Amino acid sequence: MRVIVQKFGGTSVDGAERIKNVARRVVDAKRAGYSVCVVVSAPGDMTDKLVDMAYEITDSPPPREMDMLLSTGERISIALLSMAVQKLGEQATSFTGSQAGIITDSSHTKARIVEIKADRVLDALKRGCIAIVAGFQGVSTEKDVTTLGRGGSDTTAVALAARLGAEFCEIYTDVEGVFTTDPRIVPEARKLPYVSYEEMLEMAATGARVLNARSVEFARVYRVPVHVRSSFVPDEGTWVKEVSEMEQPVITAVTYDKSEAKVTIRKVPDRPGIAAKVFGTIAEENINIDMIIQNISEDGSTDISFTVSKDEVARAREVTEQIARELGAKGVEVDPGIAKVSLIGAGMRTHPGVAAKMFDALARKGINIEMITTSPIKISCVIREEKTEEAVRAVHDAFELDKDQAYEEKEI
Repeated sequence: MRVIVQKFGGTSVDGAERIKNVARRVVDAKRAGYSVCVVVSAPGDMTDKLVDMAYEITDSPPPREMDMLLSTGERISIALLSMAVQKLGEQATSFTGSQAGIITDSSHTKARIVEIKADRVLDALKRGCIAIVAGFQGVSTEKDVTTLGRGGSDTTAVALAARLGAEFCEIYTDVEGVFTTDPRIVPEARKLPYVSYEEMLEMAATGARVLNARSVEFARVYRVPVHVRSSFVPDEGTWVKEVSEMEQPVITAVTYDKSEAKVTIRKVPDRPGIAAKVFGTIAEENINIDMIIQNISEDGSTDISFTVSKDEVARAREVTEQIARELGAKGVEVDPGIAKVSLIGAGMRTHPGVAAKMFDALARKGINIEMITTSPIKISCVIREEKTEEAVRAVHDAFELDKDQAYEEKEI
């Protein structure tokens, strides 16, 4: 059985005509000889509308009930798509996340998949049915409906592809693939024919909205080739796959993220164990931290800054203010006016001077860097939010990412 998994995002199933278009693509794949499992998101901006409705009811929606509410959108998509496929003469069976055997932990609104019991999906495929699965959702080990967080349908699709032994996973979206940066900011940005798993993971984690970071991690661990392509044009997209060192460019992409805020605890006593206390307490609240910086100690005290999603900044502030009181710190400041610009490239680990060139490109535009973090294939800088577009253009131009060839070592 040659299995493939196809995932269609919200814009792809936004309305009857688009659902019919998806059905035709799915049926074409089935008639090409594949056993097809389809994962779909909620139509259009339905999830956002449901979130807004919840907050019209209460300022603090209970996470369990939010999951119950938000899981409804995908159910609409799977039922309508199943009808459309059957109208074209193929058998189709729809499954909720629970029916598809997607078992998660009990972290409501951002659950993690712990197991997939895909017996019902496999049985449908063996019977010649197209299996249509609700993305973004599952059932917890405590038998509650859970959701996987933003972009969770990508995770559902890649995890199912791994479990089903699929040849590849196609992610259909409203863009034509993965670009060297956001084409809305840099029209000259190039569509990449392929990206390595590790590069795509860094891109997803630093603001690229094409794929969810957890889906890329699943793909990397289980070696699932992922094809990112447009729902609306037939062109080849971008393959996320294992890439040899010979194929990897020095620099692959520039990403940006405006979704974070900076939290600073002022005048924290500078003694062993303080950082563990601060970030251990934050972790207990299931709040994800990105960048961290601690200033040089002065007069026995120091400032600790970190970045956190704006969606979680209110809780982060509440927790850190309590910590500040316990430690005798001066106070907590929150700065929502930041952005993160990142340079990604697997080749930079063997090419010195990349960071210096990025910093120089920003300096030439008078853009101040407030925080820096690095990995072997990534450099991220926190800057003022209003400078984001200018910074992205400056770095993209400095490394000549509009050209087919990567920036050469001698030029860095």
